[in-house]
Amino acid sequence: MTNYRMPAEWSPHERTLMAWPTRADLWGGVLAEARQEYAAVARAIAGFEPVTMVARPGQGAGAAELCGEGVEVVELPIDDSWFRDSGPIFVLGPDGERAGVDFRFNSWGSKHSPWDADDRISELLLARLGVPRIASSMILEGGSITVDGEGTLITTEQCLLHPNRNPGLTKDQIEAELKARLGVTKVIWLPYGGLEDTETDGHVDGVCAFTAPGRVLVSLPDDPDHPDVERMRANRAVLEAATDARGRRLEILDLPQSAFVEVDGEKTEVGYLNFYVANGGVVVPVADVPADAGALAVIAAAFPDRTVVGVRSRVVGFGGGGIHCITQQVPAAGAGA
Repeated sequence: MTNYRMPAEWSPHERTLMAWPTRADLWGGVLAEARQEYAAVARAIAGFEPVTMVARPGQGAGAAELCGEGVEVVELPIDDSWFRDSGPIFVLGPDGERAGVDFRFNSWGSKHSPWDADDRISELLLARLGVPRIASSMILEGGSITVDGEGTLITTEQCLLHPNRNPGLTKDQIEAELKARLGVTKVIWLPYGGLEDTETDGHVDGVCAFTAPGRVLVSLPDDPDHPDVERMRANRAVLEAATDARGRRLEILDLPQSAFVEVDGEKTEVGYLNFYVANGGVVVPVADVPADAGALAVIAAAFPDRTVVGVRSRVVGFGGGGIHCITQQVPAAGAGA
């Protein structure tokens, strides 16, 4: 077991890490619009804390121009722009000292090639930040887990047990590695991610998120025609029966709103649950549809001491994720120690 632990996302941050959209075969004709949305997200977060945007060598000037002066841009080799999954997962030691866990990354089960630069980016970032690296041979994306900072982690069987990630590991072995590297003592396994989340194979950040110790916000669509209605009810039932690492029953808040839009001729879901908790704020993907207001109100009630900001994220949704997927927090040294 490690002496390090993964802090909750609401713990104080030093900064946020992001990466500039790069993969032309993913974004296609909406690459320019994707960059506009990423820049808008970076500017919104920069209103709460420093942001470092990593751009592929030769693309830094364009990123800096769109992001503006409040966002630091650095050039490092990357394949694309999903730092929640390819970036390091930061943990804190007993005295608040930081380390970064470098899990392996295989592009969500070899879905996009190449991915070797994204698999290496954690090591490069940690060296740049002067943060010690803890290597793990297990494939894991940060979007597949949510933690409360007090020993509890929630994930989905749909993703972590998918044969395209760690076919040589059993469920027990995967859980043991999560506990060893992230300092958690209780893993709650939900059966399902999103039915149509074929890009990440069901990441938990499209399903639920801790909003405080003992409190979970859960996607529970009120549209009876939503493809995930029964799946999310099943997930909620698991959470209702669960206790956290400290033996507490979970308080469950429901997020009933959903939004589907058309991007580049494809039906695209903009997932409100895929938000990012910054210092003093919550930055939420919105779709510019009437359901946005209700979703923002639910999230604001879940974070009463933070300012909730919606940022248009239609094209980010088209790419396969949301604002949580494109960000990675760097905790402040000593946070929660």
